[in-house]
Amino acid sequence: MPISRRQMLQRSSAGFGALALASLLTEEACGKTVSHLPHHTPKAKRVIFLFMKGGPSGVDTFDYKPQLQNADHKPYPFEKPRVQFAPTGELLASPWKFKPYGESGIPVSELFPHVAQCVDDLCILNSVHGTNPAHGGAALKLHTGSDTFVRPSMGSWINYGLGTENNNLPGFITICPTLAHGGTKNWGSAFLPAENAGTPLGVASQSSEQAQVKYIQNANLTREAQRLQLNLTQSLNRDLLDSTGPHAELEARIQSFELAFRMQMEMPAALDLAAESQTTHQLYGIDESVTADYGRQCLMARRFVERGVRFVQITHSNTEVQWDQHGNLRKGHTQNAAEVDKPIAGLLTDLKSRGLLDDTLVLWGGEFGRTPTCQGAGHDGRDHNPEGFTMWLAGGGVKSGIRYGATDDYGYYAVENKVHIHDLHATLLHLLGIDHKRLTYRHAGRDFRLTDVAGHVAHEIIA
Repeated sequence: MPISRRQMLQRSSAGFGALALASLLTEEACGKTVSHLPHHTPKAKRVIFLFMKGGPSGVDTFDYKPQLQNADHKPYPFEKPRVQFAPTGELLASPWKFKPYGESGIPVSELFPHVAQCVDDLCILNSVHGTNPAHGGAALKLHTGSDTFVRPSMGSWINYGLGTENNNLPGFITICPTLAHGGTKNWGSAFLPAENAGTPLGVASQSSEQAQVKYIQNANLTREAQRLQLNLTQSLNRDLLDSTGPHAELEARIQSFELAFRMQMEMPAALDLAAESQTTHQLYGIDESVTADYGRQCLMARRFVERGVRFVQITHSNTEVQWDQHGNLRKGHTQNAAEVDKPIAGLLTDLKSRGLLDDTLVLWGGEFGRTPTCQGAGHDGRDHNPEGFTMWLAGGGVKSGIRYGATDDYGYYAVENKVHIHDLHATLLHLLGIDHKRLTYRHAGRDFRLTDVAGHVAHEIIA
């Protein structure tokens, strides 16, 4: 009996749903790009995290304190934190001069003359605070939201929540990561599906020239022969999976083999910095010995995000100095800033000229800041300070040319518009279109999230 168009659609609607589901599952099985819808319209699509390992000093970089400058060698007039990493003495004025830059007139230290030229693109958070004065705990808190347990890293949460924009590259790449103070946990996926973990390129103790993917090309087998080998391996893996039932590690291994095969096509081109012009190399400081190492990392980050990598972290962790100046502050911070200043400014400039800064969120900072009180011999060092420190954002939907929040008159405690690490994570996720309370994963009988049971979005900084 003939049926009407309306009846046909009613009777077949369930079948259309099944076809759509089958299509999605087929895409995942074949390794095709799988993106997930955000909870709300995103301001940013991707993140570049510039991690300054060791803890740069806010009062010497982006948190100018005139009162501190006039109080050198005087006692700190307020009570110091009950829990401190180590004892400190009198106040230590910044050895570096500050001056206003750009239309915003924001004061920046002479340590960062190149980044200062980009100050009108920055959203400087002067009131970030955490809970842990030790490197390991503070680094884990910044990267995972927890300083006491193994939890998924923020890059893994973002990759899990939004999916990939490029099926031939990992969704989360960490360039020259440090193996200290949390190590792999800082970019691991913990209980999230393993394919959401960060893919490390190189390590902090080696030159970024060695930040390559090993065995990316096979000189002995053609691509067709490798595909045949992989088909056999995957068929055996899937047979095992059919017999064991759901098996997270095995499923992740199957996905990783497919991604590794596809990466052979795109990863070499992404890492080929020789394809960039001499002008670009100069912009990032790759032609200068002091800035070449971090400049390469920054340029790689730009090349990855323009190819659809969702989260890229680049770590500055000079193994001899880092940013951890309990002593030799003048020498250490001068050297560290010189290594990263021009590359970071080059990255911001390059992203902006390509139209990528509009939807790429750049985050700069360390696991904590440093005290305004002195430590070490010669009145030339500062201790760890999680009570109030500075990080900054750029692009990706944040207001530009502003300072948000404040520390006290000497730069010890966050006192105005305080931004806890959980608040920072909530705000990052919000800018990416994710409600931090809804991005959850059930594990061990409870729902987990990056912000745990806390976190407030800093709506005031969103453009």
